[in-house]
Amino acid sequence: MKLPFTKMHGLGNDFVVADCRTTQWGDWEALSRRVADRRLGVGCDQVLLLYPSTVADFRMDIHNADGSRVEMCGNGIRCFAKYLRDKGITAAEEIRVETLAGIMVLRIRGDLIEVDMGEPVFDGRKIPVDADGPVQEHPLPLRQGAVKVTCVSMGNPHAVLFVDEAESYPVERVGPEVERHPFFPRRVNVEFVQVLGPDAVRMRVWERGSGVTMACGTGACAAAVASHWTGRTKRDVTVHLDGGALRILWDESSGRVTMTGPATTVFEGEFYL
Repeated sequence: MKLPFTKMHGLGNDFVVADCRTTQWGDWEALSRRVADRRLGVGCDQVLLLYPSTVADFRMDIHNADGSRVEMCGNGIRCFAKYLRDKGITAAEEIRVETLAGIMVLRIRGDLIEVDMGEPVFDGRKIPVDADGPVQEHPLPLRQGAVKVTCVSMGNPHAVLFVDEAESYPVERVGPEVERHPFFPRRVNVEFVQVLGPDAVRMRVWERGSGVTMACGTGACAAAVASHWTGRTKRDVTVHLDGGALRILWDESSGRVTMTGPATTVFEGEFYL
């Protein structure tokens, strides 16, 4: 049996997208590890699965490269929208997608895709972290000294660290230690953010279950929100990632976060099961 798939990326954050509306294909916790393997499989950061939905237009399930299932992916959902349009599954300019983080509203803006990411969550227990109330610049002890984390949920948990120089920061060493720190009961995505000015930041990311990736949409939203929340930037911010830039707007009147950016199809193929 062969699994048809589409390889896509959002600013270098890469995905394998598969249609599961009529065929389940197998145990995706195990199968996603095979598909995501960069030597023995297709290779990707995450696997995106299309299902029918009873509460929205479509449902998107997400599995990390390690097989774990996660709530939401900002770059992934833009690719998901492009997949739906390119495959002729929908011609709608506005698409509602069910995720574990809730229903996301996507709007096609020419070559870009705008995503209503909802309102950020600051309550520690809801993020979740092992603390009550807002978690801003919280000292987190690590093996080689403490770091300060500002925590927010964008449908999935994020810990934002503000650094002087993002390019040279030891993301590969600090990222996995923060991700699996006991302070984060469901692990955490880790953003390393350098403020460039009132309307721009540079961000590198260690994604929960995937490691270093070239971009993270929910992470970019968390970085922009944390940057304004701590008084470092305005509400409208360009987040520069390894793979490119996203525009993030945290609207003052509604409290909702909007992410705008591209999605790219790389190739299509069949994976032998």
